[in-house]
Amino acid sequence: MKKLLAAAITAAGVLLASPALSQTPPNVLVVGQIAEPKSLDPHAVTAVNDFRILVNVYDGLTRYKDGTLEVEPSLAESWTISDDGKTYTFKLRQGVVFHDGTPFNAEAVKFNFDRMLNEDHPFHDTGPFPLAFFFSAVDEVVAVDETTVEFRLTEPFAPFLSNLAYPTGLIVSPAAVEKHSKDFGRNPVGTGAFRFAEWDANAKLVVTRNEDYWDGPAPLEAVIYRPITDANTRIAEMLSGGLDVMVEVPPDNLTQLRDDAAFTVHEQAGPHVWFLILNTKEGPFAKKAVRQAANYAIDKKALTENILQGTAAIAAGPTPPAFAWAYNEALQPYPHDPEKAKQLLAEAGYDGEELTFYVTEGGSGMLDPIAMGTAIQADLQAVGMKVRIETYEWNTFLGKVNPGLEGKADMAEMAWMTNDPDTLPFLALRSEAMPDKGGFNSGYYANEKVDELLDKARAVTDQGERAKLYKQMQEIVHEDAPWVFVANWKQNAVTGANVENFKLQPSFFLMLQDVAKP
Repeated sequence: MKKLLAAAITAAGVLLASPALSQTPPNVLVVGQIAEPKSLDPHAVTAVNDFRILVNVYDGLTRYKDGTLEVEPSLAESWTISDDGKTYTFKLRQGVVFHDGTPFNAEAVKFNFDRMLNEDHPFHDTGPFPLAFFFSAVDEVVAVDETTVEFRLTEPFAPFLSNLAYPTGLIVSPAAVEKHSKDFGRNPVGTGAFRFAEWDANAKLVVTRNEDYWDGPAPLEAVIYRPITDANTRIAEMLSGGLDVMVEVPPDNLTQLRDDAAFTVHEQAGPHVWFLILNTKEGPFAKKAVRQAANYAIDKKALTENILQGTAAIAAGPTPPAFAWAYNEALQPYPHDPEKAKQLLAEAGYDGEELTFYVTEGGSGMLDPIAMGTAIQADLQAVGMKVRIETYEWNTFLGKVNPGLEGKADMAEMAWMTNDPDTLPFLALRSEAMPDKGGFNSGYYANEKVDELLDKARAVTDQGERAKLYKQMQEIVHEDAPWVFVANWKQNAVTGANVENFKLQPSFFLMLQDVAKP
């Protein structure tokens, strides 16, 4: 089998150089990704592009049920929660081993979370761990015995089980971290259905079937992830047979692919929001009236209908409507009203100062970012706001935006796909989530009432009460307009007709454990 697999991967290497070849290797799935992964350390990355690989190499204590964002057991067989909501006790699955042959047990779980959360842990310097915020309520992790682990929280934390199912909660091999240290992200070891085999930078990343997977071996022998940043190139590769799966299909191509019997188009609604981060700390957007003016100036209807061709709906605020229970339906999107925008700019004393606008070439959930950025620039300039665009490759873009916009830019495109209504506002709108504190509040928005509502919402276990708090938060953020709220996307992918059991998930992850390609 190894010789056959090596031949298949070699064939894929030839395929990379010769897109005209019309067939990918048998029983090997070739996936067209939107960018090169940053790292394969699940604790160190934030992009869905990377998560789409990681969820096939690693498992968490919990995972999302197929087709939902509800959690079910994974590496943990069961759990109990104390009456005060502050202690979670997990019974672990027995007999599971990491890809390097070392045992999965309670000490391994403790190592993972201590590594992220404790600055004095010997491997904390293998970070940074930008989404460790997901587990900020964890006070202590205790390995009770080989198969029992206890999480003691400082306060009740409603999103805890859901956050454990997110890639930040995936469990890595302690032995592999100890062996590779800061290079672990290039030498990943998990317990998942596929094990890491090869990473040829900017060409392909290969994972092979884990024959000993605790949940049963996958049908596929291997998956080859190819980073193809240009959407038109991805389409050309898909049409010529160089790919079996392509994610984030441009709207222009969806109809063409739907009408071709050689392909299957998949669509799935999920919690996504596409927005503009505004620099509220300095420059014109430090004034609320100017931020509101930008929301009125931008024609979201034209963006969603003309550029995105109906693959997205206009966003009304920071919470995606896919979180139906927490979404404030009373909130209306800012209408396109250029005259209102001009009035607000005049009242704010905006003097025509040039705005620097960061735009990305691509990226997770960014849809058609260059076309979107150009249209937004035109809308703002139509009301008298001068805009200069700076365009960057996705990972370079994140390296500029995530540390904060101060001294660099006035606005930046961004998209988030999240697992809980707590996640995005907690990581990107709280005053305690500024970039210098490890958060993603790159526009430096601060509102004490928003902080208070978010803190209360994570500690309340009753969903109805949580919903009221989130709805209040949305009203305040809508009024303060720290972002321009643009679109909520319906994700898509296309597969070759010979790909079986492929499904998109509301988590936006690519779960390939059951996919087959006879």
